[in-house]
Amino acid sequence: MRSLLALLACVFFVAASDASAETKIFIIANQADGYGVDQCLAKGDKCGAHAALSYCRSRDFAQAASYRRVDPDEITGSVPKAGGNCTRGVCDEYVAITCQR
Repeated sequence: MRSLLALLACVFFVAASDASAETKIFIIANQADGYGVDQCLAKGDKCGAHAALSYCRSRDFAQAASYRRVDPDEITGSVPKAGGNCTRGVCDEYVAITCQR
């Protein structure tokens, strides 16, 4: 009986600690650097995982839960509408990186 209670207490503790994990979404400009990292992040490709993880760790988060391209329309009032920041036919894109502690 005691082992059952101990097991239930452990399960509850793990579930409670997972639920309290801090999550923050960072919206960053997706700047072409010539290395293709920007496309890996924007497309959500596996090659962007290391860049997203490095970004999160540089802000004292343990992991990158997700990363993806964000339409300017999804970001309320923070950036100009699509086509607003274009130079030489290249328009700014934005990436959302979700970091967790």
